[in-house]
Amino acid sequence: MAQVPQTFFDALAVRAWCGLALDALGRAREEIDAINVYPVADGDTGTNLYLTVESAATAVEAVFAGHAAERIDRAHDGEGHDGTQGPTLADAARAMAHGALIGARGNSGTILAQLLRGMAQVLAGDETEAHADGRGLRQALRTAADSARQAVAHPVEGTVLTVAAAAADAADGTEGDCGAVARAAYEGAGAALAATPGQLAVLRQAGVVDAGGRGLVAVLGALVETFTGETPRSPAPGPVRRAREEHGPSAGSAECADGEGATGPVGPAFEVIYLLEASDAAVERLRQRLDGLGDSLVVVGGDGLWNVHVHVDDAGAAVEAGVEAGRPHRIRITHFGAGDAHAPGAGRPLQERAQRAVVAVVPGEGLAGLYTEAGATTVLARPGEPPASGELVEAVRRAHAREVVLLPNDEELRHTAAAAAEQARAEGLRVALIPTRSAVQGIAALAVHEPERRFDEDVVEMTSAAGATRYAEVTVAERQSWTMAGICQAGDVLGLIEGDVAVIGDDVTATAAAVLDRMLAAGGEMVTLVLGDETPQALAAHLEARVRENHLAVDTVLYHGGRQGALLLIGVE
Repeated sequence: MAQVPQTFFDALAVRAWCGLALDALGRAREEIDAINVYPVADGDTGTNLYLTVESAATAVEAVFAGHAAERIDRAHDGEGHDGTQGPTLADAARAMAHGALIGARGNSGTILAQLLRGMAQVLAGDETEAHADGRGLRQALRTAADSARQAVAHPVEGTVLTVAAAAADAADGTEGDCGAVARAAYEGAGAALAATPGQLAVLRQAGVVDAGGRGLVAVLGALVETFTGETPRSPAPGPVRRAREEHGPSAGSAECADGEGATGPVGPAFEVIYLLEASDAAVERLRQRLDGLGDSLVVVGGDGLWNVHVHVDDAGAAVEAGVEAGRPHRIRITHFGAGDAHAPGAGRPLQERAQRAVVAVVPGEGLAGLYTEAGATTVLARPGEPPASGELVEAVRRAHAREVVLLPNDEELRHTAAAAAEQARAEGLRVALIPTRSAVQGIAALAVHEPERRFDEDVVEMTSAAGATRYAEVTVAERQSWTMAGICQAGDVLGLIEGDVAVIGDDVTATAAAVLDRMLAAGGEMVTLVLGDETPQALAAHLEARVRENHLAVDTVLYHGGRQGALLLIGVE
């Protein structure tokens, strides 16, 4: 479908840009991965940029969906239409920046998140403005380039930072509407990208342009298309690509984002990334601490939430520094010597693939630990932050196995998981998707998993165990809504069985007991209880005693799920 050009930078333009940028990076991902030799030749820059923009686009779509739901609720309440047509520019820009921040991957993805955050600071600066014009876009591009450079501990020329600065410089010298400014920024970025091999020795030796800069040019090309409806010509990869194919990458380049290392196979062993809730002062101390531990240090974000990226030899020390600064979560540690078989030029021996692995989406840290102990590769899904398909594909790759069983553990992730499975199959992996709709069904499936069995037999047994497990949850209503059990108000305690509201109450213990009784009325041999952090301490003991008194032949197993969104998850096998 042809893109309808946007006249101004408004919420619809933000939405269109995110979608077009995701499409552009999807087309260029393999090319960008192939020329990735800096700061580490691990062949994932294109993928990391794609995942970062996918998270931003998902967040923007959620804002539009939430606004539509609010309008429906107002109509049901008889309040009528208030005249608004959708989210504001500030709403969409902040969502884009937040989505990129929480989904940022790798060195280039983290820098891109800060570029989008810098733009959002300008676009969302005046809540009363419905849109920005060419002047506003120029300011946004300048703030983006400046803030990204400030986020990198030791900036180096010939990288994505150089390309971003050139885009801002070209935009500064352009008068006109958003289309004219975007085109100038794109052309300036393209010229700067072509010059990167002359600025960075590792690029010149490999015969490539900077991969992060190439990704930014694709994102700016999408910006041009947003405002003009025309797809600009992409930078020609021909000679650069051929040079790489003939000479290969600079194996395991240790030149980092601060540009202080020498090229060669020596460098930090681990990439550490985590989200961090911390104050500005604590983050400033953290920067100094991490700067002394490793290189490629990029810290982006603000307003209490940060994304931290660093390459180190002591991954534990990098995480401990985050713990001292605040509350780190979504911690990801990648060993550069244990990458995927498709990642070119890592310069270190690759880990041999296992025969079979299980990849599972889990709603809380406690369950993530439980699944990990059982041998699964986990993807943490926080409340309101479901993983994207790219994140699931990356987890499948990280599992490093020829055969993978995928457990989405959420009905709403069914299509996302199916798309991830299809993409992994296209990469030559054998993937089976078991449509688990709750983490308790995943526990049941994992309990009967036997890697020694034939793949098909193992999948059948796991599917059967998950299907034989009825599931429920107890949670708190966030707003008034119509349910199968009647109208609930914000703050009511809801008991959902198989995804539908079955009990509405005002007491957690009484509601949980009513749900459990209904589930056991149909029979069962084992009850699984998964308690969240905010669950009353006495609830587990009360439910266990209730099962012992009323159902003598039923066993109860208790787990602590951590910050899982729901107060309680219940499974009955």
